[in-house]
Amino acid sequence: MRNPSGSIVPGSRLRATAMTTTATACAAVYAALLLQALPAAAAWPERPIRMIVPQAIGSATDNVARIVATEMAREIGQQIVVDNRPGGALQLGLELTVQAPADGYTIAYAPIGALAIAPHLMAKPPVDAVRDLGPVAQTVTGHHVIMAGPKTPFMTLQDVIGYAKKNPGKLFNASSSNGSPGHIGFELLKSMAGINVVHVPYKGGAAALVDLMGGQVQLMMEGLNSATPHVKAGRVRGLAVTGPKRSPLFPDIPTVAEAGVPDYVVTVWHGVVAPVKTPRATIGVLNAMVNKAITSPEGTRRILALGSEPYPGTPEDFWRLVRSDRERWGEVIRRAGAKMD
Repeated sequence: MRNPSGSIVPGSRLRATAMTTTATACAAVYAALLLQALPAAAAWPERPIRMIVPQAIGSATDNVARIVATEMAREIGQQIVVDNRPGGALQLGLELTVQAPADGYTIAYAPIGALAIAPHLMAKPPVDAVRDLGPVAQTVTGHHVIMAGPKTPFMTLQDVIGYAKKNPGKLFNASSSNGSPGHIGFELLKSMAGINVVHVPYKGGAAALVDLMGGQVQLMMEGLNSATPHVKAGRVRGLAVTGPKRSPLFPDIPTVAEAGVPDYVVTVWHGVVAPVKTPRATIGVLNAMVNKAITSPEGTRRILALGSEPYPGTPEDFWRLVRSDRERWGEVIRRAGAKMD
């Protein structure tokens, strides 16, 4: 998707209205699908299911993954064991998923960075998501917040841009990992604002936030669900949100476009994937369970509290999004000249 200026708007599919009605309707539809799928997969699951998360504990992805896992476990009648496997620019967890038996007992909770961004930064990606993995369901959509450390003088995004233009290469921005939306989203910001800021990748958002608060780095772009508690407590300073509208969690924080970078919009998403040869009947049950998990009253409440929005749908819906955003982010990365650090 392109806006009138020609800049790219990756994954801009936020829903902001009629959430309760939509969630209720979707839950009913997917409950019916579950009943249809169950006879063909009656023996599954008979033991706990492993959910691989390719980012560290406490990261934006991990926070939502644990909500989904908890709610799925209630519905499916088996424990969902979250297995954090950060590393390899978000690809290590996907590799482990691809190598697992395609029996429904190993799934992965993957963010946009793992499926649509990181492969464009690598000469030889170890996983081709569309070829090696199968879609289960999208879970959420949301956006990021750009933050400054409390020891910096920056009160607005324009303060950052002005300083960076006068002092190229003197500022450092953290990200949760190479290939994460916070990494590439900031690369897009640098390109559009004409500034030079040094990227510092971490193994997880929690570690990056600690260094942001401690002053080792000055800037960070991170998902609202992990950044919100720190912004609200004043441990970091929220400068702008990356979505097309202000976040209800921070109505006083402007969008990046409002803050002086016209047409900048970056939205993000997560979803569940499985080894590509996982039986369709099993995928059908998993899809139904994921959708019920994110549209349950408790699941919806907890997801919204983190600044994301539930986004139920079919496996086919999810894979169309993956394919389109892989293309869009690939162009963003080529235009920004972003590379693996």
